[in-house]
Amino acid sequence: MGFKNYILVCGGTGCESSRSDQIYHSLIDEAQAQGVADQVQVIKTGCFGFCEQGPIVKVLPEDSFYVQVKPEDAKELIAEHVIKGREVTRLLYSKAPRKAYEEVEDIKFYQKQLRIVLRNCGSIDPENIDEYIAADGYKALEKVLFDMTPDQVIDELKTAGLRGRGGAGFPTWMKWNFTKQAEGDEKYVVCNADEGDPGAYMDRSTLEGDPHSVLEAMTICGHTIGAHHGYIYIRAEYPLAIHRLEIAMKQAREYGLLGKDILGSGFDYDIEIRLGAGAFVCGEETALLQSIEGHRGMPQPRPPFPAVKGLWGKPTVINNVETWANVAQIINKGGEWFASIGTADSHGTKVFALTGKICNSGLVEVPMGTTLREIVYDIGGGIAHGKKFKAVQTGGPSGGVITEENLDTPIDFGGLQKIGSMMGSGGMIVMDEDDCIVDVAKFYLNFTVDESCGKCAPCRIGGKSLCNILEKITQGKGEPEDIKQIQQIAHAMRIGSLCALGQTAPNPVLSSLRYFPEEYQAHIHDKKCPSGKCKKLISYEINPSKCIGCTACSRKCPVGAISGEVKKPHKINGNVCIKCGVCKETCKFGASEIHEEALNDSFNHTRNRSRGCRGDNCAGGCQESRHKDPDALLSS
Repeated sequence: MGFKNYILVCGGTGCESSRSDQIYHSLIDEAQAQGVADQVQVIKTGCFGFCEQGPIVKVLPEDSFYVQVKPEDAKELIAEHVIKGREVTRLLYSKAPRKAYEEVEDIKFYQKQLRIVLRNCGSIDPENIDEYIAADGYKALEKVLFDMTPDQVIDELKTAGLRGRGGAGFPTWMKWNFTKQAEGDEKYVVCNADEGDPGAYMDRSTLEGDPHSVLEAMTICGHTIGAHHGYIYIRAEYPLAIHRLEIAMKQAREYGLLGKDILGSGFDYDIEIRLGAGAFVCGEETALLQSIEGHRGMPQPRPPFPAVKGLWGKPTVINNVETWANVAQIINKGGEWFASIGTADSHGTKVFALTGKICNSGLVEVPMGTTLREIVYDIGGGIAHGKKFKAVQTGGPSGGVITEENLDTPIDFGGLQKIGSMMGSGGMIVMDEDDCIVDVAKFYLNFTVDESCGKCAPCRIGGKSLCNILEKITQGKGEPEDIKQIQQIAHAMRIGSLCALGQTAPNPVLSSLRYFPEEYQAHIHDKKCPSGKCKKLISYEINPSKCIGCTACSRKCPVGAISGEVKKPHKINGNVCIKCGVCKETCKFGASEIHEEALNDSFNHTRNRSRGCRGDNCAGGCQESRHKDPDALLSS
């Protein structure tokens, strides 16, 4: 007997942190208590993608999309929707009247998305293999085992034009073919699930919501290249993804889809999980292999490449989670279908973790060629709190900032590189007018310095040197010569570092210099932070003409730096203030204001007397350095 309603509850990490697991159990308990347990099935799924609105509950067949649900809402959802057949309007994403059976895809957040990698996330129970099979799961594996030769599989991938989604964009078919043709008595398949970019959670969510898609693809690869063993390398701080992978692997073995004589084909293949300790550098393939082998995760010189000499010296295919998640769909629907999506040299879709100062944060999967403007404004809903867009960072610590003038750039491998950024694994962090671009560059450099393995000097020494220069600039101690030094160090790191971590670490600072030279100019020449982020260059003061003495700021101040009587103007003790900005955020009257520190023009004029500076009305040499072109800063 079928159920009257199916209730899908988001079971991704983000929603579980907001008590979606309690929502799931509360719905089951309420259905039992209200006598309709036989009419409704409650299912815990993976991430729906619309993280900003979580926890999300979706009810079928009406396709009702409930957002920001709480455990205490379960009683009303069962009583109203399941029993009375009436939607709980206050919980719907769209409060306006809907047409009957209007689809969730009509929500603007989803309209321009095309979900291939995330096709099952939010629609199936990732802990139930039967639901994956019902969604054409393992159909591609069956086809490969009985109806295709290994060469035909590689040809299909070649036709599809699938390129690695981990950042480098290397053709998948070519990597598989290298390993297939390599000599070796044993070969291996590895899934790189060591996702560590700040703000990135695409691979983690895919494994949480659809683990079988990766297992199936790795098994297909094993049969294609002649491997009988695979490894999934995943960082230990992804417990939910690990848990669901373990369940999926156990179920696959029970169904004869992993292990000995898969589906009676005579092909033996199994997969193990290896836990990483959270080292970002282990996302680099040779460091990852070192870690699997039990060594310290440090990059190795190439060539030879892993496809020829990889795990334990044997030929090895390494792809990341998103790349694997495309494979079964390509086998099922054909390479030409996949190649018809995207641009001339970048086929298919790309998953991004859209975060930062954006109205609709979440997981986004769009066809290659979609513009940044479409993602930020049509899907993301624009900048939060009515602020002005400043930049978007793509590619994480290896990428660069993209400005408003480049928002119409189509997203593909080549397009982003042309404007000084990269696609990377898929992190996309949006910044608004309150963000300091120098501080952002310093953040990413600090990250790569912390994550460097220290094996090669260009990365170990160069990264720390760049950090020291940026720290100096944000403290108001920068000199024009620092820009030239940044460029020289960056060049040395790019050509001398052993792996991509060191080679790309300077990208954030170089791209920010390219597009925001005036901010570096303000920090270096004027000793000011235009965004008010660099604490050494600002202080907070209360404007007595605006302060009404409401005491809101003094009650919120974490260090008690604000004093004053009720209904009288307050004051901030600069010796105590930690410049956290809480007073400015709290004040409804705009009385708390950022004040530029005294490290300003008087400092510059004194320092530049030898260049002919004549004070505030200077027309001498020091003024000539204030240009938009970062290279012109070097002539100061």
